[in-house]
Amino acid sequence: MTKRTHGAHAVVTGAGSGIGKAIAAELVRRGSRVVCADIDLASAEETVAELKNGGEAVAVACDVSTVDEFAELASQARSWLGRDPDLVVNNAGIGAGGKLVGETPLSDWQRTLGVNLWGVIHGCHTFVPAMRAAKAGGVINVASAAGFTAAPRMAAYNVSKAGVVSLSETLAAELSGTGVAVTVLCPTFVRTDIFGGELIDAEARGFAQRVSDLVGFSPERVARMTLDAHDRGRLYVVPQPDAQLLWHAKRFVPVPYTRIAGLLGRFLPAAKEK
Repeated sequence: MTKRTHGAHAVVTGAGSGIGKAIAAELVRRGSRVVCADIDLASAEETVAELKNGGEAVAVACDVSTVDEFAELASQARSWLGRDPDLVVNNAGIGAGGKLVGETPLSDWQRTLGVNLWGVIHGCHTFVPAMRAAKAGGVINVASAAGFTAAPRMAAYNVSKAGVVSLSETLAAELSGTGVAVTVLCPTFVRTDIFGGELIDAEARGFAQRVSDLVGFSPERVARMTLDAHDRGRLYVVPQPDAQLLWHAKRFVPVPYTRIAGLLGRFLPAAKEK
C-alpha cells in the first residue's frame, strides 16, 4: 500500500464543512500539510482552527466555479506549500433537487454544474500536469452515488456527479502507468449540511435530511475510508451498502433498474408551486 495520504502536500476544496472538513482533518492527522479552500473563508478558517496542529494547515477563500479564483487558489497553495501539491481533493459541491427536468430553472443547472463539475475540472486541469510530469501524486474527486443512480427530480445534481465519475475514469486511464493515482468517491447519504443548500426544494430537503439522519455515515468515517482506498490505489470508493447495491443493480440490470427508479420516484416529495 502506497501511503500517498501520509505526509502529503495537499489541497482540499470545500474544506469548510462536511466531507471536505473531515478529509482535511484526517490528512493533518496523517502528517500532511493542507490548504483548506472554501467559498466561505470563515468556515475554512474554523476548520484550520479546529485541527490539532493548525500550523500544518492554511485557509484560502475560493469559489471553485470561477476560473480566476481557482487560479488564485493554485498560486496561494504553491506559495504556502513551497511546491506543487502532490494530493488534490476536489470536494467542493452543492446540493440541488426537487424539480422535474423542464421545471428546474436553467440558473440552477448552471450553478450546480459550475460548482460540482466545473470545480472538479478546474482542479484537475490546474494540478494534474505537474503530477504527470513528476510521475507521482494523487487526485481524489468527490462525486456521489447520484452519478449513477439517476434518481428522479435530481437531474442537475445527477448530471454534475455523473460528469465527475466520467472525468475521473478518463483521468485514471490517461494517467495509467504514470504513478499518479485517481480515486472517485460515490457515497449515498452522509451526515453533512449539503441538504441545506439553496437549490434544494424544501420538501426534498426535509426528506433527504430524514433519511440521512437515519442511515447516513459520518463524514469522518467516509474520509477515512476514502483516504485508505486512495492509498491502496482504488479508483472507486462506494462506501455504503445501499450505494453498493445500487451500483451493481444499475450495471447488471439497467433497464429494470430504470423502471423501478421511475416507480419509486412517484413517491418522492414534489416541489410545491410558488
